[in-house]
Amino acid sequence: MEAAELLKKVRKIEIKTRGLSSQIFSGEYHSAFKGRGMAFSEVREYTPGDDVRTIDWNVTARLRSPYVKVFEEERELNVMLLVDVSASENFGTRAQTKKDLITELCAVLAFSAATNNDKIGVIFFSNTIEKFIPPKKGKTHILRIIRELIGFKPQNKGTDIAMALKYLTSVIKKKSIAFVVSDFIDTNFDDAIKIANKKHDMVALRIYDKTEHHIPKIGLIKLKDQETGKLLWVDTNSPAFQQQQKIQYAKNEARLKDVFSRAGVDYTQINAQEGYIKPLMTLFKRRA
Repeated sequence: MEAAELLKKVRKIEIKTRGLSSQIFSGEYHSAFKGRGMAFSEVREYTPGDDVRTIDWNVTARLRSPYVKVFEEERELNVMLLVDVSASENFGTRAQTKKDLITELCAVLAFSAATNNDKIGVIFFSNTIEKFIPPKKGKTHILRIIRELIGFKPQNKGTDIAMALKYLTSVIKKKSIAFVVSDFIDTNFDDAIKIANKKHDMVALRIYDKTEHHIPKIGLIKLKDQETGKLLWVDTNSPAFQQQQKIQYAKNEARLKDVFSRAGVDYTQINAQEGYIKPLMTLFKRRA
């Protein structure tokens, strides 16, 4: 991608996602993801209705009038985005691939974090760690993340979520909010996400394209597995094929929900054709 084209795309995504963050998401984000606790801010004179447990007895004795301690939430957090950049993320309609949606979604999360004075970092992964951007603050840092989301070219096509989770727990020592953004085609990460959720606040965002799970009856077609490159002829008119799709989809859905439930991880699904605003808002409100 040419530099001018890349900058144009970055600017377009910045305008859209920054607006969504400030107008819609930042308040919900603040409520959904709490700070580390309460920190002392100041003392003020006691007023009727104040909790007597907050009285500062030393100041009260010195000034001969009741004063209470005022506390504020320690807001600053680390936010990590674990972004699946495997080949399956390129699947989608001409209007929007899963990768397009992931780029916008991550940009919204980054700007929401920045509005709340949180640091934001990214781990790009396939079946290996493709790139690690340590958490930092600032608009320049967020724009770098957006540039990487748009233009990053992974070296590998497979997916290994467990490996990415283990990397997160090894390199990020401070407790963080960690969003795993993936289609979760790879399901062998049960133990890894349990362990990661004990150290961090894990949130799973599953990006899917409905045509992956329901191919219409259009006759004989050749399908390519994006991660393995294998080609396979399939008769989409076959009742057996249509039934197999439904059964396999239901099994995968049940397994994912069970994995996240047992790990205590918040989870939502985002359809590439329908967008991320409603499911993300629902997730934030549920957490709040």
